[in-house]
Parts: sequence; C-alpha cells; structure tokens
Amino acid sequence: MHDPRLLLDPETDAAAKLRRRGYVLDTDRLAKLVSRRSEVISEGDKARAQSKKSAAEVQAAARRGEDITELREQARLRKVRIGELEEEQRSVEAELNEFLLAIPNLPLDELPDGATEDFAQEVRRWGTVPEFDFEPLDHVDLGERAGFLDLQRATKLSGPRFAVFKGPGARLERALATFFLDVHTQEQGYTEFSLPALVTRQTMTGTGQLPKFEEDLFRTSVADRELFLIPTAEVPLVNLHAGEMLNLDELPLRYTAYTPCFRSEAGSYGRDTRGLIRQHEFSKVELVQLVDAEKSREALEEILTHAEETLQKLGLAYRVIKLPAGDIGFSAQITYDIEVWLPSQQTYREISSASDTGVFQTRRAGIRGKAKDGKRGAVAALNASGLPVGRTLVALVEQCQQADGSIRIPEALVPYTGFAVINADGSTS
Repeated sequence: MHDPRLLLDPETDAAAKLRRRGYVLDTDRLAKLVSRRSEVISEGDKARAQSKKSAAEVQAAARRGEDITELREQARLRKVRIGELEEEQRSVEAELNEFLLAIPNLPLDELPDGATEDFAQEVRRWGTVPEFDFEPLDHVDLGERAGFLDLQRATKLSGPRFAVFKGPGARLERALATFFLDVHTQEQGYTEFSLPALVTRQTMTGTGQLPKFEEDLFRTSVADRELFLIPTAEVPLVNLHAGEMLNLDELPLRYTAYTPCFRSEAGSYGRDTRGLIRQHEFSKVELVQLVDAEKSREALEEILTHAEETLQKLGLAYRVIKLPAGDIGFSAQITYDIEVWLPSQQTYREISSASDTGVFQTRRAGIRGKAKDGKRGAVAALNASGLPVGRTLVALVEQCQQADGSIRIPEALVPYTGFAVINADGSTS
C-alpha cells in the first residue's frame, strides 16, 4: 500500500506514472481524505486534552466542596465528543485504506510505454529454436497419443481447464518439480518451504491479490471461516514475515516452495482453451526474495537469472522481454517475462515472470527493516516463477519431440525421471 504523502508529493509525479499503466489517480479525493484524517486526529487530540482538564477541574471543585453537577456534565459531553471523533477517524481511515489498496504500484521510468506485450523490449535470447523435418505436434496430441495426458477424464472429474497425468507423464511432472527445487536450494541458496494452500483474506491483501482480483480467486467458506486458495506460492512466502521487523544486515532472504496454484482465469475464456497453457489448477515452483530496498534492482537481475538457469539446464530455447508500463502486474514496479519457444505455435510463450515490487507488498504486509545500528530501512519483495511445471512440460514435450512421436528427455532430468525417452506408445526407455 502506498504512502499517501508520496502520492501527493509533486516530486513523485505519481499521477503521471500511474497514467502510464492506465490508472487515473483521483488526487482531489486523496487529498481530501488525507486532510480530513489529519483534522480529525488533531481535533481528537484537543478533545482528549480538554477532557483531561475537565476531569482535573471536577476533582478540584469536589475537594473544595463546590457543586460539580455542571462540571461533571461538561466532562461527560467531552468524553462523548472524543468517542464521536474516534469513530470518525476510524471511518476516514477505513475509506482512505480502501482507496489506497486499489492503487497499483508505480512503474519504473525505465519501462517502455504501452499496454500490451507488443510494446515489450526484447532483452536476450538463449538456445537454438528447434527445426524439424516433419510437422511438429502440439503437447496435447503428443501426450494423448502416448497415453500420459488425459484431458477428457480431467473434464469428467472437475470440468474444463484441468489435467490428469498418467504413468510417465506423472513421473515427468514430479521429476521437474524436484529438479527445480534441487537447483534452487542446492545451487542458488534458497530455503525450501512447505506451505498451506489456503490463506486468509489478510494474507491475500498483503501481496496485492485483494481487493483488486477477488473474482480471479477460488474462495472457500466453512462455518464462519473464509479462506482463499493461493494463486501462487508468492502469497504465503512473502507473508511469512507479515507484521515483522527484519534485520537488514541479515538480508537477503531467499525462499522457494512447490505448491498447487489455483486461478479462475476470469475474463480469459476462449484463450488457450486447448491443453495445459491456462489451467484452473497447476503446480509451480516459486522464488521469493526479501532484500534491502536499496538493492532490489540488482536482486531482480539475480532472481531472473535463477529462473533462466533451470531452462538452460533443460536445454529449452527461450527469450527474455521487459514488459511495458501498462502490462506489468498490479503489485510490480518492473517485470521481466521469460518466454519459451513452442514449436506447435511457432512463437514464444510466457513461462515465467520475474518482478520487483519494491516496498509495495512489504508496506501492505507490514514488513519493516532495521539495521543493527538501529537505523530504520525499507524491505523490498521480489518474486519469479522457477518454474510452472505444466508449462515447462509443454515446452519440453514439444521442443524434444522426435519424428516417430517419441520424446527425448533432457539429460539433466534423466536422473529424476529414471528414463531417457517416452516412446510413442507410452513406454519408456
């Protein structure tokens, strides 16, 4: 959540920055709310001082044996006024917080203008896009022919946009997750967590999913308990330290987790309806870093390369793009997308996003920082997909397919799968 003083500071130029991402900041309303809050707080302080003075006057008059009826009534009315002002302060602060929670993060000036990926800047490419002397199949045809992917039975169980993996498909899915976690924990210095997939409204608010994206979330309600299914492990990983004071000298904290993720994909129906690209439930390994806010930009480059390394070890061709200001996520101030090559579509498709949220999420979650010398500082939160298992499986199956319909498993993954090839008939070797 933003500091309203910074939003109203002309040097911040917040309104202009937010316009770059298509958000119109109502500065007049914000200024009135901030001003009214200050007035109410000031009035409340004065009323409490007057009430304290009245109490002293009542006591002094009583000691002198005077009639204190009128003084006592004045003291009572002043206490009533204090209650009214406190209630007004709560009301104004609630309205101000509701207003602030709906304002997205300010994009960095280095981002290109534009509202779609068409305006993104390509940063680099890695790997060789595979060329085939046959017509490449998509992952659905390859998986269903070999029998390791079953979308029809998934639909029978849960409806559209779910998947069932069988045999080598299930083994491949599990192998990818374990491989990613091993790379991140054993080579890149991340600490692995096992996390709940159900979290509170407050937790969702801390990372910016609420209140903006409530329609995109799956919500559960049992008796008087309301819980949300996480759309990404970023949500619980960042909020592990909600309301805490972190030692800046002990940062960065590097966390990773493998979790199921749940998204309603509201408004996306008709897009990517075939296959595994856009599912209601999918599994993903997530990377999160909590760092000194002054070092967040260099931390973004690091977390991006950590996600890239997993694709490089698998030998999958990809590219990195910097998203334009109008296409970054609600909580991000800058985002890189990693796009992996899909032969069936003859294009690059997003497989990971690496974002620096600055202090946006940490302010919402109440995460603060302080150095050993007592000097206060700010903590920034960063995240990256490292990687979604389903989309990685899509890219692997399609880039590594052979003319006979078999799929060659990348060498780095063979120790995890126990096989080097998924044959066209579903057997392995």
